[in-house]
Amino acid sequence: MQQRDAVTFEYQSGFGSEFATEALEGALPVGRNSPQRPPYGLYAEQLSGTAFTAPRHANRRSWLYRIRPAVLHGEFIELAHPALVTAPFASNTSPNQLRWDPFPLPDAPTDFVDGLVTIAGNGNAAAQCGMAIHVYACNRPMRDRFFYCADGELLVVPQVGALRLATEMGVLDVGPGEIAVLPRGVRFAIDVDGTARGYVCENYGALLRLPELGPIGANGLANPRDFLYPVANYSEREGTFELVAKFGGKLWRADIDHSPLDVVAWHGNYAPYKYDLALYNAINTVSFDHPDPSIFTVLTSPSDTAGTANLDVVIFPPRWLVAEGTFRPPWFHRNVMSEYMGLIRGVYDAKAEGFVPGGGSLHNAMSGHGPDAETFERASSAELLPHKLQGTLAFMFESRYVIHPTERALTAPQLQRDYAACWQGLARRFDPRR
Repeated sequence: MQQRDAVTFEYQSGFGSEFATEALEGALPVGRNSPQRPPYGLYAEQLSGTAFTAPRHANRRSWLYRIRPAVLHGEFIELAHPALVTAPFASNTSPNQLRWDPFPLPDAPTDFVDGLVTIAGNGNAAAQCGMAIHVYACNRPMRDRFFYCADGELLVVPQVGALRLATEMGVLDVGPGEIAVLPRGVRFAIDVDGTARGYVCENYGALLRLPELGPIGANGLANPRDFLYPVANYSEREGTFELVAKFGGKLWRADIDHSPLDVVAWHGNYAPYKYDLALYNAINTVSFDHPDPSIFTVLTSPSDTAGTANLDVVIFPPRWLVAEGTFRPPWFHRNVMSEYMGLIRGVYDAKAEGFVPGGGSLHNAMSGHGPDAETFERASSAELLPHKLQGTLAFMFESRYVIHPTERALTAPQLQRDYAACWQGLARRFDPRR
């Protein structure tokens, strides 16, 4: 097993900021983006994450100054990956509530790309709307292998084991309790020391951004300064490597004779980033009633309908519960949004059992869901003293579109076929005489 380098990498902070970073002094050209002869014999290359004519406040692009331009590689040929699926998904989706146990950790040597399994998704990657939900399990670094996704940006949620994301723009170390976003088109390799497992959301729609705060005011939820971006850190490796692309819903491979992570300097606002979920400033009620889960939104991908997201990334972190006269766990509800939930650690406060770290659940639009019978009984009779939820961290990918499970997910042994039984103990309590 490859040993992890002990180097601690530096970061730049500020969500969506305009960054400038160089690994060699003077590598960033002064006064122009594409000089006739860039410093050190580098090539200038622009990487655009939005259309050239996107409004200034929404425009995402970076200028890269690299040893070789990204065009240098062999011909792409299709690479089979039966477990990886891309939208549009099959439409024989039922309104049944679904839940999965964790998918197993690998026994055979498996890297991040080979360890991806698609659970569900929606929309259409070619139309740039919707998303896909994958899980990953790996135990081997991406040796001599590099990857990029042209279909969408990848949000990585580790659940077991830390990952080192070596990207064109620099290195991100991310572990359980953190998230990382790899923008569409950015090339990377993932190193793992031991075994790792987690979740990936592939966002086909508008780039993830911070939600508006509205009446919350200037502060709260995820603060821009807590998002960390890499500094330039280039590789000069040469040899026989493989470049894997996810493009048009398929994987493609090409030979490449050098590391594509050879960016010596870059500036711009389109780059990988990470965020420590422990820094999230949760907002909650201090009087009565239960706020909607949208109050826990970390990042959002808006759609063409205001306030109705293509994708919301929501977390349920440790927090105080103090509401008076209120049923404190998530209440029974149905809504137009579809929800996939995962658990990073601990116990989710709406379920007494069955929903375990590494697992997932899917509640589609207008399908009823909420606390199981045991949780309902306990919460209905609890003394409502101030109580802090600790040792727990769950997340939700929420979308305006129905989330379609894949055939592999529906036939997996991890699917809990008795999931709906958790609500069957909810007895009739109505008494017109009381």
